[in-house]
Amino acid sequence: QVQFVESGGGLVQPGGSLRLSCVMSGGIFSIYRMGWYRQPPGKQREFVGSITGSGATNYGDSVKGRFSISRDNAKKTVYLQMNSLKPEDTAVYYCNTADTVGTPVRSSWGQGTQVTVSS
Repeated sequence: QVQFVESGGGLVQPGGSLRLSCVMSGGIFSIYRMGWYRQPPGKQREFVGSITGSGATNYGDSVKGRFSISRDNAKKTVYLQMNSLKPEDTAVYYCNTADTVGTPVRSSWGQGTQVTVSS
């Protein structure tokens, strides 16, 4: 059974940076496209970006140029580097396996990690 554990969130001032991590257990990590998603307070979960097994990335329009995704297949970990953070980036961040258009594949989610951007 595939499971995800996200970490690295916290409180950061506008303009600051954070790096989130997501460790996947179960499954063959290296073959999966991995996605990052976020759920702002009171809103639906939305796509942040994804990375293929070979490292190709794509991002949602709201984070392009500020966020970057990387992965370490040996550690079964995907990372989300977030720079130039804005208050509107405040959300619970999750990872999941993703399809080619960024739709999350697994129905089971991790606990997520809270990111709060505030002065």
